[in-house]
Amino acid sequence: MAGGTIELRVTRYRPDRSPTPWVDTFRVPYDDDTVVLDALNHVKDEVDGTLTFRWSCRMGVCGSCGMMIGGEPRLSCGAFLRDLAPGPVTVEPLRHFPVLRDLVVDTDDFLEALREVRPWLIPRRDAADGDGEGRQTPAQVDAYRQFSMCINCMLCYAACPVYGQDRTFLGPAAIALAHRYDMDSRDGGRDVRRRILGRDEGVWECTFVGECSAVCPKGVDPAAAIQRSKVDLALRAWRVVWPAGAGR
Repeated sequence: MAGGTIELRVTRYRPDRSPTPWVDTFRVPYDDDTVVLDALNHVKDEVDGTLTFRWSCRMGVCGSCGMMIGGEPRLSCGAFLRDLAPGPVTVEPLRHFPVLRDLVVDTDDFLEALREVRPWLIPRRDAADGDGEGRQTPAQVDAYRQFSMCINCMLCYAACPVYGQDRTFLGPAAIALAHRYDMDSRDGGRDVRRRILGRDEGVWECTFVGECSAVCPKGVDPAAAIQRSKVDLALRAWRVVWPAGAGR
């Protein structure tokens, strides 16, 4: 059984106090069930109430507690200290994002990318059944189910070297969510999304490193979604150049 105390090294940033980040070290208690989020809450409740970080559900569902833990993008609610012992455990804000304060990053770029790709159902006129419910078969649901599991935690962005170099890149999660709706039999927005995904800052920016899929806590596999979108765009362009029946 794990237990005792472990050293937590937390990156701090307070723009009203210092123009550069610094590291604070805390000794925190832990047992078999203690996760990094618990340790941060212990620090905030018992040691330093100014420590700032995001969290909500503590169940790996909301995606708000993502941060760099031991140099890797992880959800702090799922990172058990027993697995990180004997420490020290380094905790930093998500890589590649502007830091607002301590472990809280600015998510505006990500939210704008989401808005651009229209990650919502744009109904086809002929998609609804007679009752207007747009019923689907299990096979139709399975076509997009995996890509619907994204929780917007942004871990894939922190792992993406392309986004690290160019923050105009739409990024893994946004493209995966676009693909989710493109694969939905009820959706009629594929042509709209193609124009977005096919831009310079869209899917062609991806160099297929695959780290986005490696760090995804929900098995979404955004790298696969990006590659599938590339194939779709390439085939679409080929059909425009070589329409059915054209001599060749």
